[in-house]
Formats: sequence, structure tokens, C-alpha cells
Amino acid sequence: MTTDSDPTLTPFRHTVEQWMRQFQHWLSTELETTDGAATFQPDVWQHHSGGGGESRVIQHGRILEKGGVNFSAVQGQMSEQAARVLLMPDPNYFATGVSVVQHPRSPMVPISHMNVRYFEAGNGEAWFGGGLDLTPIYVDVRQARWFHEQIAEVCAEHDPTYYERFKTWADDYFYLPHRQETRGVGGIFFDRLTVGKDGDRDQLFAFVKAVGEVYGRTYCELMRRNADRPYTEREVRWHMLRRARYAEFNLAFDRGTRFGLETGGRTESILMSLPPRCEWHYNQQPEPGSAEDETQQWLKKGVNWLAHSPTSLD
Repeated sequence: MTTDSDPTLTPFRHTVEQWMRQFQHWLSTELETTDGAATFQPDVWQHHSGGGGESRVIQHGRILEKGGVNFSAVQGQMSEQAARVLLMPDPNYFATGVSVVQHPRSPMVPISHMNVRYFEAGNGEAWFGGGLDLTPIYVDVRQARWFHEQIAEVCAEHDPTYYERFKTWADDYFYLPHRQETRGVGGIFFDRLTVGKDGDRDQLFAFVKAVGEVYGRTYCELMRRNADRPYTEREVRWHMLRRARYAEFNLAFDRGTRFGLETGGRTESILMSLPPRCEWHYNQQPEPGSAEDETQQWLKKGVNWLAHSPTSLD
């Protein structure tokens, strides 16, 4: 995927915004092609203080039961309370990004999340953030290692310290403290990569673009490989339980959700990340030695997914 934006001809924020729009279109097309049945339905909206976005939601697909690829580019002035909560140096802001969550129909296909974003504060400070992670319902160790290898390779192309730093950050961020478990097998997470402090703007922007594109490649491959694997009602019940954990994280801890709600964002787009169905059952525990119990053992911080030789999915 390429972009024709020229940073010498347009303000940098416009260049980033244009790439975000193009990335949304590219990723939506890749996911639609892989699903093979449903298409993303666009929903264009305006933000009350300036700007707006386009939510693209897919439902009832062959592979994807529900998913979203949301673009936004908004600006305005947040309340003093919101600025304090979000550690904003100035209440005036511009923000653009693409946020992605996919909830597959089958418990054999992992849930996935990806986000790339750019912020400018009113005082001129600017930064990038983002990340991607994978939430398998049943952990396939080979696929989890392969997923991390693809991310590590992209990180190494931009900064040799990125993977270890951002993998640890993801372990800490995608964590449910009340459950004492990670949301899934992690990935990378980074926030406030500040222009001038953490790299020049073009270097940081190139890394963010690479993160978005590696997500599209890796997740579509995992969709293709797992979509037709058989499953039973037992796996479906576990699927509903793990989806509930996903909902708990997004409602209680996710910063993107908080930012959207604190700045008066569009509720439907913000809560697009929630699964279409999930279940809570009192004190439900996996049977010792079961496949569900084995997956539970992997939901912890600090797993070294690169400890072994490079993994082939074939």
C-alpha cells in the first residue's frame, strides 16, 4: 500500500490524516476479501467541536461476526478535567487515527485489535501512538510465535529497542488486574512517541505506517488459516467467556475508550470494539488439564515468544 501525500506540499497533520484515510480503505478491502462474504458499511459522522470521521463496520460475515475499521480526524478544546485525566499539556488538540477490532464468528480465529494515532496539542507538542495485539480463544503456540516474529521484524527495521520496549508495554497495558491475566498473547503498545524527543516526525510516521500494514498482512493470514477449523458447543461456550473478558478490558481500562468518551466522541464508534455476544457465568473455571486450562496458562506477562527458532506456519 502506498500514499501519494507529499509532506513538502501540505501541513504534516494533513499528510498524516490523508494516510489514515487511505489506510482505512486498504485495510477494509483486505479484510473484506479475506472474509469473502460480508462488506464494511460506511457511516460518516461529524464531531461537535470540529472534524469527524468514518466508521466502517462489518457484520454477519463468513469469518467475521462483527468488526470495525474506524477513521477519525477531530479537533477542538477538551475540558480541563479531561485534559488532566489524559495528561494533555494544552486543552486544544487535533487527533487523527484508525482504530480496528475484529470479532470472528469461530472460536478458532483470534480476536484482534490494532490502533494507530497522531495527536497535536495546542502548545505545539505532537506525538504518535498505537499498537496491535492478538486475543486467541485457544492459544496456538506456533501461531502466537509467528505473530510476534512478524512484529519484531518490523520493529527491528526502525529501532532495535522497539520490540522489547513495546512488547513489555503491551504486556502491562493489555492486562486485567482484577483477573490477574493478560487479555491475550499481547503484541506491542506504544504511546506518546513525541516528535523531536523520540525521533523526527518522518521516522516516527514511517514506523506507525509499518505497524498498520503488518497488522493487515498477519491478521488476514490468521483468518485464512483458522476459519474452517471445526469446533463444538464446548468451544463456543469458552468463546463467549473470553469475549466477556475482552469487554471488561475495553470498558474499564482502554485509553482509547476513555479519550473518546471524555472528549464527547461518537458513542457508537467508540463502543464498536465490543463483541456482538458474550456471557458471564459465576466463578466459571476451566477443567484442569483441558484445552481451556492450557490457554489460561499462557495469559500472563513476560512470555518470551521469540525464544525459539523462526516459525513457519506451513
